[in-house]
Amino acid sequence: MFTKILIANRGEIACRVAATARRMGIKTVAVYSDADAGAKHVAVCDEAVLIGPAAAKESYLRADKIIEVALATGAQAIHPGYGFLSENAQFAQACAKAGLVFIGPPASAISAMGSKSAAKALMEKAKVPLVPGYHGDNQDAEFLQSEADKITYPVLLKASAGGGGKGMRIVEQSADFKAALASCKREAINSFGDDKVLVERYLTRPRHIEIQVFADSQGDCVYLFERDCSVQRRHQKVLEEAPAPGMTAERRRAMGEAAVAAAKAVGYVGAGTVEFIADYSNGEDGSFYFMEMNTRLQVEHPVTEMITGLDLVEWQLRVASGQSLPLKQDQLKLSGHALEARIYAENPDKGFLPSIGTLRHLRTPAASTFEVSQSAGSIVRIDSGVREGDAISPFYDPMIAKLIVWGTDRQQALAAMTTALAQYQIVGLASNVKFLQRLIESEAFSQADLDTGLIERHHDALFPAAAPVAIEILALAAASLLLSERNAVKNAGSDPWTSTDGWRLNSNLQRRLAFTDGDQPEALDVMYEGGRWLLHHAQLQGENFRQMTVLHQAGNEIEISLGDRTVAGTVVREGEQFHVFYAGSQHTLGYLDPLLHAGDAEAEGGRLTAPMPGKIVALLVTQGEQVKKGAPLLIMEAMKMEHTIAAPADGLVEELLYAVGDQVSESAQLLAFKPA
Repeated sequence: MFTKILIANRGEIACRVAATARRMGIKTVAVYSDADAGAKHVAVCDEAVLIGPAAAKESYLRADKIIEVALATGAQAIHPGYGFLSENAQFAQACAKAGLVFIGPPASAISAMGSKSAAKALMEKAKVPLVPGYHGDNQDAEFLQSEADKITYPVLLKASAGGGGKGMRIVEQSADFKAALASCKREAINSFGDDKVLVERYLTRPRHIEIQVFADSQGDCVYLFERDCSVQRRHQKVLEEAPAPGMTAERRRAMGEAAVAAAKAVGYVGAGTVEFIADYSNGEDGSFYFMEMNTRLQVEHPVTEMITGLDLVEWQLRVASGQSLPLKQDQLKLSGHALEARIYAENPDKGFLPSIGTLRHLRTPAASTFEVSQSAGSIVRIDSGVREGDAISPFYDPMIAKLIVWGTDRQQALAAMTTALAQYQIVGLASNVKFLQRLIESEAFSQADLDTGLIERHHDALFPAAAPVAIEILALAAASLLLSERNAVKNAGSDPWTSTDGWRLNSNLQRRLAFTDGDQPEALDVMYEGGRWLLHHAQLQGENFRQMTVLHQAGNEIEISLGDRTVAGTVVREGEQFHVFYAGSQHTLGYLDPLLHAGDAEAEGGRLTAPMPGKIVALLVTQGEQVKKGAPLLIMEAMKMEHTIAAPADGLVEELLYAVGDQVSESAQLLAFKPA
């Protein structure tokens, strides 16, 4: 067994690998970029070495530098995690040439499965079922369109070297094919350095079911059951679970044996995932087809660990050191049900646009350190690479954490996930926690009516119209504001002119607290009476004010009485924003301080700004062009994803302020637009 390994990755997967290595008595070396100097993965490893600037291509993708560090620190092996260099055959070869063990499959297996088109040719020979499509080398646009026309629409364009949902486009009709192909190729070359694509029939109600396989260098290979990863946005997974709901023993065995055949066809060694698409559209019975093989550990591997009681990273380390698989196929047992939710810094209400910023407040459900043994009741596990105070930067994937729960059955696991999500508190950037709560509680997901289009099919239920903010939320925000004013005066001394008790000679002070909930104004009237606060709002029945008393305050935790009711929550203030956590949900209220906003002018019209730092990759209009509302104006690339900026109304493009290839900062004005 190794005594020291280098982890060529960052974030939660680097922390995850380090946890198992520590348990096994193996020393770890972290590598980090300038942007990650204070990152969690740097702190949890035994050693850490700076390898370059923030941009991944100058740090985490520098294979030569990483190998140099491994040799200098005495590491015997390199664990690549996932992403970055994990599926880079040249890196695996370079490790071997340097006398280092690559903790992953042979370079030949990575190469064989690295091209989706070549992999499908191999699978066809191994008699693994394939989706109808074109997987060849001819990349002429006219030819690819003719192949798509033969397949019949809708079709799916996929980057041959791709993964993670990048470089994928659904094309509904022939007229849209060339524009989608151009966009797909742009994203593919930016993400993978290869713009080759393949074309396949797009199944309208597919389920995404993948099989975890493991092989050793002695020729043995097993499957560790399946994961259902059907719930996706932008072709990227949002929720994963194991086992797949409704999976029969016969179908599980057939898919498992097909996955093992796929792995053996390329001489696989180590952890891998064979991904299948199962067809449930138009009355289909769930026939499955090979999609691709991921030649690495998957993001969603924890759900497999939870239902098997195994540590897959430990298996990786043992197999890479030359040991046999710890268990044979007939020794593997499946127990209970596990769910994983990916907590992302993103805004689901704005097309899941990634968010950047600092985690100014972070509270998570109680969870033990990494543990895979099941016991009575449910288990909560959190895999994360960030802490409170850390920043989510534009340079890397915006994942905050993976929240994993286990229950004795799916119903118990769903209940555990609902409870855990309600306890998650994030302030400082947008997150998808509220969306995940709605998704878990939706009828479709709770009833296991799953397919990759679930989010789009149930869009209205998952993105409901904003409801009026509850009086409890307003009262907690008001209590936080009033307490902060009182404390500020106490700290300032005994000057009577700064008193906040509301004393007036002949009457009680009454003031209006003006909040906003998104675009909706919310006002709460406060009356000061003998040192007490009385509130009035339309939601409080009757015309009378209701007394509010602060029962307890400890930091951000506040408990108040509102009339005869007790209300407790957490309020985190950031400038003029109040983030209120109450009854398992989060609300962000803006406070309109009359002293600060008395002279505000109306917002300047005609500005279209960058939602985040990025690069202009396409200009779709010209200066002086008249456009209709919703017309695409330009395309930005940020965090390896393309974002289309559209016209907010009918109008005139007065001036284009950037050219293709220009880098832009967040909130930069991209063009001058005059509404009609």
